[in-house]
Amino acid sequence: MRAAVHTKYGGPEVLRVENVDKPSPRPGELLIKVVAASVNRTDRGFLRGKPLLVRLFSGVGKPKQQTLGNEFAGRVEAVGEGVTEFAVGQDVFGYDGYTFGGQAEYTTIRATGMVALIPAGMTYAEVVPSTEGAHYALNIIRAAGIFAGQNVLIYGATGAIGSAAVQLVKHLGARVTAVCGTPHLALVASLGADRVVDYTREDFTQLDEQFDAVLDAVGKSSFGACKALLAPRGVYVSTELGRGWQNPLLAIRTSMFGRKKVLFPIPKDTREDLNFLKWLMEIGAFRPVIDRTFSLDEIAAAYRYVESGVKVGNVVIRVAEEG
Repeated sequence: MRAAVHTKYGGPEVLRVENVDKPSPRPGELLIKVVAASVNRTDRGFLRGKPLLVRLFSGVGKPKQQTLGNEFAGRVEAVGEGVTEFAVGQDVFGYDGYTFGGQAEYTTIRATGMVALIPAGMTYAEVVPSTEGAHYALNIIRAAGIFAGQNVLIYGATGAIGSAAVQLVKHLGARVTAVCGTPHLALVASLGADRVVDYTREDFTQLDEQFDAVLDAVGKSSFGACKALLAPRGVYVSTELGRGWQNPLLAIRTSMFGRKKVLFPIPKDTREDLNFLKWLMEIGAFRPVIDRTFSLDEIAAAYRYVESGVKVGNVVIRVAEEG
């Protein structure tokens, strides 16, 4: 089978599309014929092995998982011994942030893992980028304890995490102020934001308003810059460590002192979250935003685009033709 492979850490230039052995499902596993995958910030981090903390999971000197792609959508090709929940021929999608493997013609996943049937009416390409950014957003929202009637600011509302967060927070019934650049104001408004702030024309940290939660979905702000925006018991959550790993350190300090808190939740990958996101898609409350689609042969170009910083929503990889 064909797969995108990297045998050392580095940029997109270390990726090669090669013929490798097709996997076989072990007991309790599914073999998936992949139709669509994605390239996201987790893939990018594991490709480069950065931050260095990543290498505790990916391999210290060289990558343990040579084919990345934590999101996949495709058809069940075979089932391992003991699998009863899924059957050959079913269309499924899912997420595997441990062994990866989606950027290949075939991958395997535990039948009890983050895998589910594709919602009716959605294509492989439409559903494939629905898990990585969205499940991070869901973990952040839950950690912040957001509920109906609250006032929430989302900075970086056009990324995979931010665009999902806008939709998820609106589903909860909170009021959303979203921050993005000029070209994307209409897109973010269409996701449900009550107010959209153009950061190229207005400094969002100077808004004359207070928020129960500020969610920095791109890690380009700081608690110090946003503290004045927070209500007396407001929380600041970032998706990045921050300069000098300040965000986890501030999370510890503010948990003991002061009323305004910094949260740095460790995301959990659960089947329940996948099923919740599937249900939201079925009722029309969530749709992943897709920027561009690349073929598997264009995998290096896809990574370069993700690294460019101009990506809106998600980047999809077409591994095989749908049909």
